[in-house]
Amino acid sequence: MTCMAAAGAATPAAADSVPVGVPLDAVETTLGVPTPRVATGVPVPVVGAPETPVHHVGDMLPTPLLPTVPLSTELGRTLVSTPVPNVLGDPATDGEGSLTSPDTDMRAHTPGAVLGSPLTMPNAANYGLPDVTLPKLGVVAPELVGAPTALLGLSTPG
Repeated sequence: MTCMAAAGAATPAAADSVPVGVPLDAVETTLGVPTPRVATGVPVPVVGAPETPVHHVGDMLPTPLLPTVPLSTELGRTLVSTPVPNVLGDPATDGEGSLTSPDTDMRAHTPGAVLGSPLTMPNAANYGLPDVTLPKLGVVAPELVGAPTALLGLSTPG
């Protein structure tokens, strides 16, 4: 319930990610085994302005017909840690293993489409009627830019 309340209270303008802790206490109580601790941030995408279609001389349709839309977000810090018993065969070396990924900014563009008309502009040599041409179709590939990294650590209580 706390996680849902925190997610509902945060707004996209206030944060790029909403911190969430994964509750595993019931598993630990039920099984009697220490469970990992998991905390992460749920990304909140921020939508930018779509690319403006441009009309070119001689084309009947704008390019691109379906514009790409930029999205940006922050992949929140993720921490997974768990007790690691008897690392060196001695209970005194009980420690904790962890996997951490720091905050990462991600940018993306949605796919777009370019479509060429099957007709040309009016042709004076053809009594003002347009000529028939092969239609053109192209897809603008989606784009994802970012560099998520992860750190693996092992520590013993000192």
